[in-house]
Amino acid sequence: MLRLTEIKLPLDHAEGALRAAACKRLGVADRELLACTVFRRSFDARKKSAIMLIYALDVEVRNEAAVLERPRDPHVMPTPDTRYRFVAQAPAALASRPVVIGTGPCGLFAGLMLAQMGFRPIILERGKAVRERTKDTWGLWRQGKLDPESNVQFGEGGAGTFSDGKLHSQIKDPQHRGRKVLEEFVKAGAPAEILYVAKPHIGTFRLVGMVEQMRATIIALGGEVRFGAKVEEIEIERHADGNGQMRAVVLAGGERIAADHVVLAVGHSARDTFQMLFEHGVYIEAKPFSIGVRIEHPQALIDRARFGKFAGHPLLGAADYKLVHHCGNGRAAYSFCMCPGGTVVAATSEAGRVVTNGMSQYSRNERNANSGIVVDISPEVDYPGHPLAGIEFQRRWESKAFEAGGGSYAAPAQRVGDFLAGRPSAAPGAVEPSYTPGVHWTDLALCLPPFVVAALREALPAFDKQIPGFAMADAVMTGVETRTSSPIRIKRGEDLQSVNTRGLYPAGEGAGYAGGILSAGVDGIKVAEAVARSLVAS
Repeated sequence: MLRLTEIKLPLDHAEGALRAAACKRLGVADRELLACTVFRRSFDARKKSAIMLIYALDVEVRNEAAVLERPRDPHVMPTPDTRYRFVAQAPAALASRPVVIGTGPCGLFAGLMLAQMGFRPIILERGKAVRERTKDTWGLWRQGKLDPESNVQFGEGGAGTFSDGKLHSQIKDPQHRGRKVLEEFVKAGAPAEILYVAKPHIGTFRLVGMVEQMRATIIALGGEVRFGAKVEEIEIERHADGNGQMRAVVLAGGERIAADHVVLAVGHSARDTFQMLFEHGVYIEAKPFSIGVRIEHPQALIDRARFGKFAGHPLLGAADYKLVHHCGNGRAAYSFCMCPGGTVVAATSEAGRVVTNGMSQYSRNERNANSGIVVDISPEVDYPGHPLAGIEFQRRWESKAFEAGGGSYAAPAQRVGDFLAGRPSAAPGAVEPSYTPGVHWTDLALCLPPFVVAALREALPAFDKQIPGFAMADAVMTGVETRTSSPIRIKRGEDLQSVNTRGLYPAGEGAGYAGGILSAGVDGIKVAEAVARSLVAS
């Protein structure tokens, strides 16, 4: 089989044009082309008057050797082998079962891989099963009732369940773990197109069913998944040099589970768990993250700016964007987790605080586009002195947002025109905010660090030059966005174990090693491989 790349065709090309283009590239007659499938499809929208589709194809021809003997074409090559290969298989008798803490993308894939290799993992989740969790999450969105253990951050599926469901990443992946993630998602019910579109996404409603199917697969393979199983303590055998070995985890009800291989995949908001780990001597260091707001525009405005006359074309879908501006105060302001055709959602996990995030369904057909517009911060400058100081930094501004929103989980909001002019907003304009349980019109400077306010006031007009209308007076800003990534890193060595606690495998976004569904799933696979190797060797 051969891989053809850089096949470019107009957006509205005829049905047979792809096959014809493959034959032309190969220099063969149509009868010589036995099969032609799409491996990847993307588009080039730099020229809005002539948007092009770009394909990578896998093809079969009658005489492949003869084609490869012709003068070299860098866009014709043997199809790479992208199959995932397991690194180990569990022995018939297991000395101990691995424990996975957390059922976000990282924990789910760590558990799934361990189950597929025969290690029968025990998976512990502090929150509820995904459908019960969804009901609790809607309770906050519709009624302003927060369950601290069952919300956007905690529960089966993790924070990514209530997001745009993006499945693309910039990570290097020579072991094809990313492909494995996508293939497992398709097995669990995701649309097959995620295997070939350049920027795949799923959306919340589809993710719910997929997470349930993955759980069922883990259980069928001998794994165990327990909900309402919050790990409150860990037992570590510490040595005189400060290093140690995991021995057990202890649940909130007092149950002790012996474990010398523990995958820690708790997500970026498990603040109480971070505190507990720190108190038990696990090495933790502060990590940079970002803080800002969610901004909403009419999706039609973004579509026109990106696609021109082709706005609304079904192959293009709702347009996204990626923006960055380096500000005069030394900060960088940038778009984060952009959600085309989506909504802004309440994402707090602690009482008396307001946190925003963005969410889209697979259709991406809501009236507004939303994105985080955030500003980088660093431990050395903004929260020095303690490994967990970033958590208190987040809490401070989330509490101020709760106060600025009126103290009812409504979010503080401001029109862009008023924000740039330095005056509070009193009412919406042409753009209706999508945040539930509602917004309170105010001045966002009350709940953002002054350097963030300054950076955003400089960045918004700069972004308007790239996307005309971005700084429109009636665009809506909703605060605050603080959970962009984990404020800590649980440092691990080359064997993926904690640098001072053997048997503890920090993993995923919460430990500081991923940023999004795909990269978290990939990290879960990497850690599962490390656990499997260790268990086989022991």
